[in-house]
Amino acid sequence: MQHEAHAQHADHTHHPAPAASWAMAVQATLHCLTGCAIGEVLGMAIGTAAGWGNLATTALAIVLAFLFGYSLTLRGVLRSGLGLKAAIRVALAADTLSIAVMELIDNGVIALWPDAMDAELADFLFWGSLAISLVIAFVVTVPVNKWMIGRGKGHAVVHRYHH
Repeated sequence: MQHEAHAQHADHTHHPAPAASWAMAVQATLHCLTGCAIGEVLGMAIGTAAGWGNLATTALAIVLAFLFGYSLTLRGVLRSGLGLKAAIRVALAADTLSIAVMELIDNGVIALWPDAMDAELADFLFWGSLAISLVIAFVVTVPVNKWMIGRGKGHAVVHRYHH
């Protein structure tokens, strides 16, 4: 009897990894990019407009990227009826690595781009380097998401709550 209950519990908690298509990885990365881009652009714009230094501006952009990235996932998972605490765990599991990779690449490109860190809001360099850095971050993050989805991690966790 105890073995049977354990087997039922094991079947319930272990989900098979979904097939990880490139289309699924692109969709997951676009979702991640949306939250990251909102936070990144907002943080860079606020910090630059306020005349903050590069470190403070970049830190704000990263914090906001994580906040918006998690918030978008949280919103969808909460709509599925999951409680707040469990939904937060799902959002953290689904998005942490994806957002971290995206932010590392995005901010790394901007940091290495000559004069991009000193560009002002009215400069084409500010917006151009930010846009290109997000595109590069997207391209690098797609294979990361494909790998995670193929192992039942990342956005595969979120898909369990879609109806």
